[in-house]
Amino acid sequence: MILTRRSLLGLVAGLSLALGSAAQAADAIRVATDATFPPFEYAENGQRTGFDVELIEAIGKVLNRPIEWTEIDFKGLIPGLIANRFDVVASAIYITDERRKVVDFTDSYYPGGLVIMTKTGNQAIKGPDDLAGKKVSVQVGTKSVAFLKDKFPAIERVEVEKNQEMFELVENGRADAAVTGKPAAKLYARTRGTLQLVEPSLTVEEYAFALRKDEGDLITQFNAALKTLKADGTYDKLVAKYL
Repeated sequence: MILTRRSLLGLVAGLSLALGSAAQAADAIRVATDATFPPFEYAENGQRTGFDVELIEAIGKVLNRPIEWTEIDFKGLIPGLIANRFDVVASAIYITDERRKVVDFTDSYYPGGLVIMTKTGNQAIKGPDDLAGKKVSVQVGTKSVAFLKDKFPAIERVEVEKNQEMFELVENGRADAAVTGKPAAKLYARTRGTLQLVEPSLTVEEYAFALRKDEGDLITQFNAALKTLKADGTYDKLVAKYL
C-alpha cells in the first residue's frame, strides 16, 4: 500500500489529536463526592452543585486542569481514594486524627462542627446529656459515628447510608435525634421547618479536601489555589451563595 503525502499528513494529524486528547484526559483531576449533603454537594434539576462542587471547579480553573467527577457513597470515599480510584475527596469531610493515619488533607476551607437535630417542638432533648437511652440516626462513615461510639455509648445508634434518610428517621419518629454537620443541619432546618437544632454544637470541626499521602505536590497546588480564590473574592461569593 502506497501512502500519499495527503494521507500521511492526515495520519499525523489524527495521531496528534489522539495524543493531545489522551494528554488532556491524563491531566484531569479525579474528584469523588457523595452528592447528597446540601449545601456542600447535592443534585438540583439533574445537575451536581453545591459549595464543594463549585469550589473544586474554581480550583481546577486556577490550576488549568479539568475536573473529572465520581459519585459514590460516603463510606467508600476514603477506601476509594487509598485505592487510587480518584485523586481527591470533596464531600464535606472533616479533618480527624483517625483519617490522618491513612490520608492527608488540604488546608481547611470552612469551619463546621457536629450538632444534634430533633423534631421541631421536641422538648425532651435539650442538650447532650439528654441523649442517653435515645435512638440517634447517623450517616455511615461520617465523624458522627465514631464520635457517638466514644462519647455517648449509652445511646442506640441508627446508621443509614444517606444524609436524607438520617433526617427522615427523625421526622417520622423512628429516631429521637440525628447528629450531623452544622452547616447542613442549619440549611435543612431552615428550608424544611420539620427539624430543629439543639445548641450548643457538640464539637468544633474543620472541613478540608482529602488526598492520598503520595500527593504532596497536588496538596501544595490546592492550598495555593485556595489562597488565590480567597484573595480574588471567589471564595467569599461561594460562601455567601451557599452558606
